[in-house]
Amino acid sequence: MTQTSDVVVVGGGMVGALTALAFARCELQVALIEKQDSVRFNPAEHDIRVSAISTATQQMFEAVGAWDNMQNVRVCPYRRMHVWDAASNAKTSFDSANAGHQQLGFIVENGLIQHSLWQQLKTLDNVQIHTSTELTSLEFFSDKAVVVLSNGSQLNTGLVVAADGSRSVARQLAGINTDGESYDQQALVATVTTELPQQDITWQRFTETGPQAFLPLTGNRASMVWYHDPWRIAELKALQEGEFISAMHEEFPERLGRIESVQQTGSFPLSWSHAQQYVKPRFALVGDAAHSVHPLAGQGVNLGMLDAAVLVECVMQQFAKEGDTGSLRALRRYERWRKPSNELMIRMLDGIQQAFQPQGSAVSKGLLQASRSAALFIADRVGPVNKTCMRAAMGLAGELPQMATGRLPLATAA
Repeated sequence: MTQTSDVVVVGGGMVGALTALAFARCELQVALIEKQDSVRFNPAEHDIRVSAISTATQQMFEAVGAWDNMQNVRVCPYRRMHVWDAASNAKTSFDSANAGHQQLGFIVENGLIQHSLWQQLKTLDNVQIHTSTELTSLEFFSDKAVVVLSNGSQLNTGLVVAADGSRSVARQLAGINTDGESYDQQALVATVTTELPQQDITWQRFTETGPQAFLPLTGNRASMVWYHDPWRIAELKALQEGEFISAMHEEFPERLGRIESVQQTGSFPLSWSHAQQYVKPRFALVGDAAHSVHPLAGQGVNLGMLDAAVLVECVMQQFAKEGDTGSLRALRRYERWRKPSNELMIRMLDGIQQAFQPQGSAVSKGLLQASRSAALFIADRVGPVNKTCMRAAMGLAGELPQMATGRLPLATAA
């Protein structure tokens, strides 16, 4: 069976679903390919995977009509952020009021984000959803791309968007290579209940073994993240609940309050990667298919959402002139807009990670500690620097696509 669409999006995760929904809201014919059989979310259960959604990303969700459902189920706004260095107690704080905003962002469960986007996709007649199938081949021609799926379907399209994660099959079939590195660390994630209701603040502390984060969820729940050596993460995951709570109390600051129970735990390895190019004729990468970053600043999902918004804007503006969704002029503009920004974020987070790692000599450790303390002091005490950091964390720095301001891009061809 052969079908035709304006855009094919490979991968129905958070970034892929937003990409497909945004193109569909712009009145294009869209096909979405997802290898899982369905997207499920049970509101009675909390997803252990959560994301710190920036203000820009939240406004993208509003633009495509998915935010109301997220807000109606549960989202946790955070208005303040506190960061400090355990070695020196140097610190910095951010308050959205100082930037003229109600919040810095929202902590939202990944499953809820994906579910809400899919709910909207399923209401649209101009969206074909292919589940329980995978991409098997890609061919590119001057006037179209041909996508073949494992269930035998063939899709002819103007543009293929790869949003199928860091191990992207679509990227491999398109012949795009990546650069990257694995860190000798893992992240332990735990959803816990606490003695007191959570506040509107996120906490992050840098230690010699790695960062620790405490993120507020709704009610008396919180998400804890602990970066450490793989052997230590394995030890922690093997502990009984009482022993695990004791270990958390020993390591995490008392000011965060007592942990009463552990709902879920999980872990994942840490790495960064970056595609050597984002586009080819009739082909583009977004999200983790294009880049993955160290998660210590919680920017990975937000970067991917910005990719989606910029790609849709570039494609729609050129489509209005040419009536072709696969214009290489549009795709190259997208790459020029997003690739340098993502490269900068990758290098910045990698630098922070390296700066807080144990060093060989006392002299180098002392110099790094002094540099860290100075950076936190400047961010805390120098108003313009503080506000600039906040705007970056909120996704409001630099040139913004229309969706990041809550508006869909131009949708009508000339």
